[in-house]
Amino acid sequence: MAIRVSSNQMVYNYKKQLNDANNRKDKLMEQGDGSKLHRPSDDSVAYTKYLRYDTSQQENEQYQENVSTGISWMKASDSALVSMTDIQTTFKEKTVAAANGDKTNEDMAAIGKEMEAEIQELVSLGNTQQGDRYIFAGQKDTTQPFSLSEKEVKRGLAKTLSEKASNYFSGTNGAEDMGTVKQMLTLTGTTGTGADAKTETYYLNTKDGYIYTKDFVENGYQQKIAQNANAKVDPTKDAVGLLDGWTGSKDVSEYFKNTGEIIKTPQTDMKATNVGTGNVAGVKFTFATVEQKIATYQGDNKHISMTKKNGTTEPTSDTVNVTGPEIWGTDIFDDASSGNAPSGTAMLNEMLTVQKQVTSADFSWLSDDGQTISDQAHATTVTTETKLGARQQLYNSVATMLDNQNVLIKQDVTDVSAVDVAALATKLMEEQTVYNMSLALGARILPQSLADYLS
Repeated sequence: MAIRVSSNQMVYNYKKQLNDANNRKDKLMEQGDGSKLHRPSDDSVAYTKYLRYDTSQQENEQYQENVSTGISWMKASDSALVSMTDIQTTFKEKTVAAANGDKTNEDMAAIGKEMEAEIQELVSLGNTQQGDRYIFAGQKDTTQPFSLSEKEVKRGLAKTLSEKASNYFSGTNGAEDMGTVKQMLTLTGTTGTGADAKTETYYLNTKDGYIYTKDFVENGYQQKIAQNANAKVDPTKDAVGLLDGWTGSKDVSEYFKNTGEIIKTPQTDMKATNVGTGNVAGVKFTFATVEQKIATYQGDNKHISMTKKNGTTEPTSDTVNVTGPEIWGTDIFDDASSGNAPSGTAMLNEMLTVQKQVTSADFSWLSDDGQTISDQAHATTVTTETKLGARQQLYNSVATMLDNQNVLIKQDVTDVSAVDVAALATKLMEEQTVYNMSLALGARILPQSLADYLS
């Protein structure tokens, strides 16, 4: 039995084939952007790989942006820290020069003014910004962190110990551990009244309340070490008294702010109980103070991390910022045992004490404490700068790794989605030719419509 194909069926088949040819041509035209994948139906397996590679590329680019931002932040911080250490080096040199004892009061006043200007410059560097963010303010980076008081206030005078003295009075002399007693509070001991009043300087170990003479802290302990290289403090023999009512380091916070500014003066003179051969039972003790300007810190001690890889952040390596307490360390007024929170300006305020003692021409104090403080302040900032440099080097290495990773990911994306341009051009020409021929052939074989007859 013969099969008859109607003209309508023939027209339908022709149009379907023509549309298929046009769709093939359109898909080839889409690939003109260089990618053969525009929808899952193009190639489901390849499209799945493409999505995975694309996600990896986006993550990698985000890490690259984080690392770039972190490096930029650390470069700004490092530049400021380098300038700080340069100023501190000059400050140290002036402290040594001032301690020589060959300067007039006018000379000392002039050096003091120069030192004050340098400290003001340090404060300014501490307020360095990256864009509109303060780089040394911790996570409170929209707040200016450092400021310097206009008026002078009374600040406690600390005795800063050398490394050898610290080890001796900490009981760690001869051991590998560093001494925990870095400073003592300076006390003024007064005997007699009126014209017969006499004063002497003593030092208070805030950790246990024992009082030592100035001579023993500066010289006497060295004689003990000379006799026995591993000699350690024995308060019952070395100290001259035990301050009445003193319970430990946390008592510091009852009398001083974390910046060292005195906030509470004992209503009556402090007294002590004799220890060993000491004879201080009749001595009236007061805290020695210096009238000076005070630097304060309004930032916090929190870190900013720029994640550079998958997983949780690693504070020791991901941190890109430096805070006030890291730049300026801590002292007896704000260390962990003082009862006060870190001030963020400890060594800066100690430098202000040095500057004031220079202005006051206290040569004896400068030759000992002044030089020790200047050295330690400089060392604290240098240590922070070194740690920051190590983190910056790590970030630079990660940046290189991420750049290489991005090249590999882009190659994976190209391999799975890129088209062969030459082959595409050939196929496109073929499909265009087929399409044009189909149109021409259709015009000849398709039955004419009523409109064609009437035209």
